[in-house]
Amino acid sequence: MSENRPITDPALPDLAALFARLPAHDEQAMPVERVQALLHEAIALAGPVAGPFETVPLHQALDRVLAVTVDSPIDVPAHDNAAMDGHALDGSALRPGEPTELDVVGRALAGQPFLGSTPVRGCVRIMTGAVMPPGLDTVVPQELCETLADGRVRIPAGAVRRGDHRRARGEDLAIGRPALLAGRRLRPADLGLLASLGLTSVVLHRRLRVACFSTGDELRAAGEPLPPGCIYDSNRQSLLASVQRLGMEAIDLGIVPDQPEALTRALQSACRQADVVLTSGGVSAGDADHTRDVIARLGQAAYCKLAMRPGRPFAFGALAGGTPDQPRTVWLFGLPGNPVASLVSFHVLVRQALERLAGADARPPVVLTARSLEAIRKRAGRSEYLRGRLERDPDGELAVRLTGAQGSGILRSLSEADALVVLPQAQGPVAPGDRVEVWPFDGLI
Repeated sequence: MSENRPITDPALPDLAALFARLPAHDEQAMPVERVQALLHEAIALAGPVAGPFETVPLHQALDRVLAVTVDSPIDVPAHDNAAMDGHALDGSALRPGEPTELDVVGRALAGQPFLGSTPVRGCVRIMTGAVMPPGLDTVVPQELCETLADGRVRIPAGAVRRGDHRRARGEDLAIGRPALLAGRRLRPADLGLLASLGLTSVVLHRRLRVACFSTGDELRAAGEPLPPGCIYDSNRQSLLASVQRLGMEAIDLGIVPDQPEALTRALQSACRQADVVLTSGGVSAGDADHTRDVIARLGQAAYCKLAMRPGRPFAFGALAGGTPDQPRTVWLFGLPGNPVASLVSFHVLVRQALERLAGADARPPVVLTARSLEAIRKRAGRSEYLRGRLERDPDGELAVRLTGAQGSGILRSLSEADALVVLPQAQGPVAPGDRVEVWPFDGLI
């Protein structure tokens, strides 16, 4: 890839109109919701990352994104069958207002159907899941049947109505109906559903490739000596793990010095092997931050000052990737350098964008409300994402308390949390007992 490829390269989406709606870096901070909407618009310009679909065995498809809607090749269930253990009968034999006595003429088990004929005054002992015998349409649960001395069964008046406790053929899923829609991220239950249809493989989008690197001359990798004034890089590990949790391929490009040549090499390497590049640090207005200058030579990006805590600086844009013969877009997301700010910004701003690029039906986070167990200082004018632990109060209601100090560099506050407490921009101070919005981590990742 040539580092001098112009930003008007046809491989790049035209983001100029979107960027024109952004204020300059030193102007009023932007609401989080506005930046989320702009990200959605930007990615919609190009659509999901292109690439050949992959046919993958079911046991390797967990957390992958379905590329083609799966229509059911069979009826589910394949036959009318019993929903309960009991006796199957022709519902017309039931006597209105009085008990019904029937002869037991056979037995039907799951996988061992009763194939004989049943007289009108007869019934068949049947187990859950067994195929309904010919001509029978009702099941009386075993606990409602009385076995008489001569072997017949007595059914109390009004115990069932005709058609009760029978699962009809195709009731769950009729042949030709969509079983799973394209764009679905496959969960364990989905794989079970596909197996129940007799399928052994599924057509998927290829994994989105996301390259991550951290910038900063003060950063050192874990295991290296730590000179005075330096810190160990934690952001990269958190971001790589977050990418992997989304079922995507994470590419580790290490720590990059805050030098133009090194940043250029790192971004060029990312553009050769990845669909998306995540950077941590180097997107603020500091004099030593060269990332913006390098990006301007390789593509186009916008820099935002967000009304958000933690996570004020943020960048997004597109770089020219691929080759001159096969150019392609490589998306860029620049996250702040503070550890908590970096990871929170990923979940608030980047996560859904990555899912859309991967071809997935990007769903918003699971949102719950909980009673705050403490007062929270908050001023209107910015969105805040605090770290909390969920519990039950004495009345059994969902409650939340913060995990101590909430500074953007205190990664322990996030490690000890199991939810984000989300205070919207217009929110003021929170009193004990007030209800607040929470995003459980299991809903985020």
